[in-house]
Amino acid sequence: MRPSVRRSTISILFVALLCLCAAAPIVLISFFWQLSPSLEQKEFIGGSSGIVKNLSHWQAAAYLNSIEQEVNDEIKEPDGVIYQDGGATVDKNGRNSSSGNPPGSGLANVVVTSPSKKSGVQKHNSTSPGLMKRSSTRPVMDEKIRFLEDQIITARAFLQFAQPSSNSHLVRELKLRIKEIERVLSHASKDSDLRRSALQKMKAMENTLYKANKAYPDCNAMASKLRAMSYNTEEQLRAQTNQVSYLIQLASRTFPKGLHCLTMRLTTEYFALPPEKRQQLYSHKLQNADLYHYVIFSDNILACAAVVNSTIANSMEQEKIVFHVVTDSINFPAMMMWFLMNPPREATIQVLNMDEFEWLPSNYGLTFVQHGISDQRYTSPLNHLRFHLPKIFPSLNKILLLDHDVVVQKDLRRLWSLDMRGKVIGVVDTCTNDISSQPLKMLVNFSDSTIAKSFDPKACVWAFGMNIFDLQAWRKKKLMKVFNKWPQVGIGKKLWKAGSLPLGQLVFNNNTVVLDRRWHLIGLGHDSTLSSEDIERAAVIHYSGLMKPWFDIAIPNYRGYWNKFIEFKNPYLQQCNIHP
Repeated sequence: MRPSVRRSTISILFVALLCLCAAAPIVLISFFWQLSPSLEQKEFIGGSSGIVKNLSHWQAAAYLNSIEQEVNDEIKEPDGVIYQDGGATVDKNGRNSSSGNPPGSGLANVVVTSPSKKSGVQKHNSTSPGLMKRSSTRPVMDEKIRFLEDQIITARAFLQFAQPSSNSHLVRELKLRIKEIERVLSHASKDSDLRRSALQKMKAMENTLYKANKAYPDCNAMASKLRAMSYNTEEQLRAQTNQVSYLIQLASRTFPKGLHCLTMRLTTEYFALPPEKRQQLYSHKLQNADLYHYVIFSDNILACAAVVNSTIANSMEQEKIVFHVVTDSINFPAMMMWFLMNPPREATIQVLNMDEFEWLPSNYGLTFVQHGISDQRYTSPLNHLRFHLPKIFPSLNKILLLDHDVVVQKDLRRLWSLDMRGKVIGVVDTCTNDISSQPLKMLVNFSDSTIAKSFDPKACVWAFGMNIFDLQAWRKKKLMKVFNKWPQVGIGKKLWKAGSLPLGQLVFNNNTVVLDRRWHLIGLGHDSTLSSEDIERAAVIHYSGLMKPWFDIAIPNYRGYWNKFIEFKNPYLQQCNIHP
């Protein structure tokens, strides 16, 4: 009996040792699992004060799981989003449900639910303040970039809670993470630019925000900080916007140094020519009414070159084109020299000096000056010569006006065969359904009885820039008398805004033919939202606004349409440091 008892005792002891070996790791892991929250809290809170509320580890693991998924794969939209307010949650279908989210886990507790692919059980991920999930019904472009920006904002908000003299591990870690994310954003403008290391830094920042969220759990204080930061940012943005607006206005009134250099060099070359070489060729075509006549009023050589080059490049009958460039006496020699050295292929060009128009009154330059308006673009007599086209070209029947800030992209011959139905000017209106549309009352003062009884304040405003004129109808309707009347009526009054456009609405009232909008697209000098499809299908694109293509402040996406018609290899342009 004793040997058998001894063997059974040894067997029992052996089994017990095996059980102890199997259970010991589980006991140790459970012990350190419960001990780790307090150790982590002591390590990262440092010198901060306040009540610390710990999130349970299953929530932290579930939360970080979403970031882990981004590093290993890509960010995926949740199947459903439940927004929690107070003690109740409301899902996207409007149903209320109870919530197990701990208080103080963020500015707004968000529970993201997504069905598990393996078990069909829903996972609940509790996010920190930096994580802002969007509904799957609204696709978001560059979501990771926006997420990184949100992380920086949240981290800076947490730094506001730390004492100024605090140098705790958490504060140092937040500052380090902010620098890392800022470095990532400085090299990436869209999600496709992000490298794998960027997603790892995103995960590291989220870990740090999770720790900060435990250290500073006061949601009301966090909301107040974010509101203050938002207000300060709005104030800074408002100040920056005003400054940018002022600088753009200033830049638009400043003649670029390169263009000034070009004018001076060409003027010197012109006066160095013998008188017989200053003559313009093909003068017999200038009065031929059967040709396609264009007129440009400008003091900008480079702008005129772009208009002329783009028109010729897109014309099917270049030999029938005649350009009439009207400028002032200061720029006349340089303009002449440019086109003598750069003749427009088979087309004909004439440069006119407005100071040689004997029929213009000596005080014409003061006629359109308004008190408080110093911008030459609105008060320039050259800009108002368009109202004298029948006198400038007495032998022509039709003429096409092109502003010097346009680019021609299609053949315009069909405009000369357009049935004007007895009207004077062909225009493209600017009326749309959006709030940016300008009715006539935005340009003209309807508080004056003379204006109020003659015009409709809600009338649609049309655009100058590309306009076909029937000069015969103009002469027949004696619109020059109408034009001369309004400056006399407006003496001592401010009946319209400065510039030729408001006055044109009055002079050509009820004498316009509306063209298809594809003939003339405006806004490339101020509207950065125009689509490339609309631009490329337009016959003429107009850089209306302050950001002209020859300025450094031009909208980058639109500059190429203008640059391709400038020969930047020209030695004069290179000598004056004019580059694309």
